[in-house]
Amino acid sequence: MGFIARTVGVVGPTGVGKSDLAIGLARRLGGEVVNADAYQFYRGMDVGTAKVPSAGRGGVPHHLLDVLDLAEPASVADFQHHARAVIADCWSREVVPVVAGGSSLYMRAVVDDLDFPGTDPAVRARWATRCEEIGPAALHAELVARDPEAAAHILPSNGRRIVRALEVVELTGRPFRATMPPYESVIGPVALVGLRADREVLDARLAARVEAMWAAGFVEEVEKLAAEGLADAPTASRAIGYAQILDFLARRCAEDEAKAATIRVTQQFARRQERLFAKDPRVVWLDYDAPDLLDRAMTVVEGE
Repeated sequence: MGFIARTVGVVGPTGVGKSDLAIGLARRLGGEVVNADAYQFYRGMDVGTAKVPSAGRGGVPHHLLDVLDLAEPASVADFQHHARAVIADCWSREVVPVVAGGSSLYMRAVVDDLDFPGTDPAVRARWATRCEEIGPAALHAELVARDPEAAAHILPSNGRRIVRALEVVELTGRPFRATMPPYESVIGPVALVGLRADREVLDARLAARVEAMWAAGFVEEVEKLAAEGLADAPTASRAIGYAQILDFLARRCAEDEAKAATIRVTQQFARRQERLFAKDPRVVWLDYDAPDLLDRAMTVVEGE
């Protein structure tokens, strides 16, 4: 059988070992890893994003790591463009791309029919001003007249989404997609392997992980990045842990409070990741600590 252009995804909450499994699958498949963690795009954000160092990648090429400066914004639309280009390049070389990340939106942006219309600051500002003048409910009535289907899925109180919908309708002349598309791949065969852990186990792992990051120099990393403008970075400054340590460095809280907040927010984030990925019926879930995890994951991939 000749090469089949397919994609493997490794998903699940933070702290369950997605990176290690992705590397293991890539080595078995002769593939390459495609990063789908927005904050690992940034150069210098290593400790706090659990970025696998070069020496730990088992010789497997990794894509979309360390590609942005701190001041550059990271958007899912840009990620979709670059990730699909990397995947197409892998296929052209008869290499299986293994996409690894904890964002359901980013994974779906690679696989499914997600469309990200552009934006125009002037048009958006005009609609935002009108929303302030007449209120979101009245602006929602205008959306009903222009795009009733979108209006049916947007609350009359959600001024931000109403403004965005009207902006898209004006710019594109097409309806605004207010709901997510079906879970249907538009890039060919896809195998999604999900890693899971019991809630109590995962919470403990995440607490230990944050402690290990602190011991590995997380605060020092943020201090260095702060000197390079991290606090003013539109995307990078919002990363979990980085935001909390910036608060500590700015004397808005004590260091132990920053660490405790990082643990708490990380655990909350993991729950959200679990909820979102659980909605995708294509994901085959495996226990993160199964002794034969790689073999089980290969069975999922080969069964696609």
